Amino acid sequence: MPATDPDFDAQFFRTALGRFATGVTVVTTAAPDGAPIGLTVSSFNSVSLDPPLVLWSLSRASASLDVFEQCERYVVNVLSASQIALARRFALGHTRERFAGLPRAQAPGGTPMLDEHCAAWFECRNRSRYVEGDHVIMVGEVERCGHTAEAPLVFHAGGFDLTPAHKHSE
Repeated sequence: MPATDPDFDAQFFRTALGRFATGVTVVTTAAPDGAPIGLTVSSFNSVSLDPPLVLWSLSRASASLDVFEQCERYVVNVLSASQIALARRFALGHTRERFAGLPRAQAPGGTPMLDEHCAAWFECRNRSRYVEGDHVIMVGEVERCGHTAEAPLVFHAGGFDLTPAHKHSE
């Protein structure tokens, strides 16, 4: 039996999804010529502890789609509350220009990563990809990871929410 058409439009759906707070990541890899590529992603989630798997999704219209579909590894950099500028930087402009002026860093397996104070990072083997709707779901097998005591950056209702970074006085 075919699915019925939804009784809402895309903007209404997007607003409803925005009620769910999510972390903010920058996913990085290397282009075939070795240049670092990265973009801001909020669709990150855990899949499995054994084996250690994570997922994120990328628009099928993304200029970086071919690179991420074909790369061997990528790093999911979980941004800290102090990294709003990096989140914005990696959400705009051409992916190669986003690294301009930033220190070069590599994860232990050689994958480009941010050399900043991220809350966590996951170096992943590009395990599988699934086309669903207007996105590609990327499943990564975590080979190495790390974390700090930094509070994470949170995105909620169309903007950054810093409340997790501040202790409640109650």
